[in-house]
Amino acid sequence: MLSACGNTGVDTSAGSSDKSSSGGAQTVISYNSPAEWGNFGEVHAAFKDSTGIDAPNDPKNSGQALAALQAEKASPVADVVYTGIAFGGQLVESGVLQPHTPKRAGDIADDLKSADEMWHTVHSGTVAFIVNEEFLGGAPVPSSWADLLKPEYKGKVGFLDPTQAAVGYSVATAANEAMGGSLDDFGPGLDYIKQLVDNGAIISAQTATAKVAQGEIPILIDADFNGYKLRDEGSNVSIIIPEEGSLQIPYVVGLVNGAPHDDNGKALLDFYFSEEGQSLFAHGYMRPAVGEIPADMRGKFLPEEDYERARTVNYLKQGEVQQKFNEDYKALIG
Repeated sequence: MLSACGNTGVDTSAGSSDKSSSGGAQTVISYNSPAEWGNFGEVHAAFKDSTGIDAPNDPKNSGQALAALQAEKASPVADVVYTGIAFGGQLVESGVLQPHTPKRAGDIADDLKSADEMWHTVHSGTVAFIVNEEFLGGAPVPSSWADLLKPEYKGKVGFLDPTQAAVGYSVATAANEAMGGSLDDFGPGLDYIKQLVDNGAIISAQTATAKVAQGEIPILIDADFNGYKLRDEGSNVSIIIPEEGSLQIPYVVGLVNGAPHDDNGKALLDFYFSEEGQSLFAHGYMRPAVGEIPADMRGKFLPEEDYERARTVNYLKQGEVQQKFNEDYKALIG
């Protein structure tokens, strides 16, 4: 377990008026913070050590978090939400966020935060192939999007549902860009995904890295940080940035409108952007939104030249066209 390090910059008195209904214990509810994802387990444990506020991890994905916030809008349950950046516009349009600028988040680039300070990018990853070499049946480790369509990878490739999970939509966007498409034309990407499905691709709704370790999905197209974590846990996996190109994936956080533990939510967001919080996320192989990758982690990532193949897109527009993509995807894939 990573130990807490450095000064958090968090006011430990924050939320002193916020009590849960059980014994007056301090709490904060953060939607879409799986313990195994991006080191959220360690981040929330360190936050509790620093502030005394309990922050249970939550297994939702981005789409499920948005749906829950919309359903609970009249009586919010969550204080903080975390999603892929493509969901940021929908969060704002749904009226489920309130303005708040966490400490150290004010200098984030304009295209990585909402104009009205409703959400801010907290860290980012990159679309990659996570390959368990032990279950390839003798096939070589794929190095390109084109490779995945070959017969030797039939039934061996998986990705998350792009209509539900932010990383799944990022995978679809990355494939589309690599196939010559754009945010104005998802045709090439949808055609490619259809070919993957025809080649036996496995589509999951939830985080599927455990299935990679077990060999159920030998090749998962997912975020690079999930592959690094599996590698560190002893799985024989390779992390591949495909030759034709990939996509950077920013993730954002925001304060829920009407948060029942408002001050505690602010304290948690401050911790996310603190030096300690950003370092802990980096130890989960996230690229920090504030500051640099810690020196003890730099050599554990793929070489920087591999990441030069990872594109950026207009992420606000990516969110705007997501509904149309969802409709086209469901019509084609079901």
